[in-house]
Amino acid sequence: EKMAQSAQLDAYDRPQVAILDFGSQYSHLIARRVREINVFCELYSCLVSAEELGKRKLIAVILSGGPSSVYDEGAPHVKPEVWKLIEERDVP
Repeated sequence: EKMAQSAQLDAYDRPQVAILDFGSQYSHLIARRVREINVFCELYSCLVSAEELGKRKLIAVILSGGPSSVYDEGAPHVKPEVWKLIEERDVP
């Protein structure tokens, strides 16, 4: 079976790396570096829903940290449903 060229696929069907942005100043730099090695990626808020990510063909997830400590009150966290999706799909 011949694999379709990525230009022929829409964003839902393209294998992609999801970058979950926690407010890092480096998120766009990380995305650029991933794209420079010819891997399709998209930036998402760390608050993205599992439903939204579930529509994508994820091949990896990158967590891009922010200035808040995970222990700070009100610090952003990935939703449990997103962790479950990542685990179920065995996404690195």
